[in-house]
Amino acid sequence: MFSFFRNLVWLSLTLGAASAAAAPPKVTDAWIRATPPGAVTAAAYLTITSAGGADRLVGASTPAAGAVEIHTQIAEAGSQRMLHVAELTLPAGEAVRLTPGGQHLMLIDIKTPMVPGTKVALSLRFAEAGTVEIDVPVVDARAQAPSTH
Repeated sequence: MFSFFRNLVWLSLTLGAASAAAAPPKVTDAWIRATPPGAVTAAAYLTITSAGGADRLVGASTPAAGAVEIHTQIAEAGSQRMLHVAELTLPAGEAVRLTPGGQHLMLIDIKTPMVPGTKVALSLRFAEAGTVEIDVPVVDARAQAPSTH
């Protein structure tokens, strides 16, 4: 009888935790800038819209790189410089854009060059919504405005 009640409590806790998980954010306009041979970093850009309440992007990973960091750009002494940040705040219902020259994901120690026309698997970790898996196209952005990447 004790086993029955223990299993019932476990089941109710498991179902309660699953229903309490936040809805996954909507990720759109994702792309990675193509890199030349020998490059060791690449930049990923995307738009994230929190589907429910506020959330935070707390990390990312990809098998294509040794690490992924969240970066922002800051003006310092008349020039722009990248700054690694621990997380990115996602206000409820608002789109947060990661763009060249601004907030972005930095892929560090890339395993091979980022070739236009290919896709890269990227896992985004959110504080409330958990992990969201996306496939990100690699784009030749040489025709776009210059960037620090």
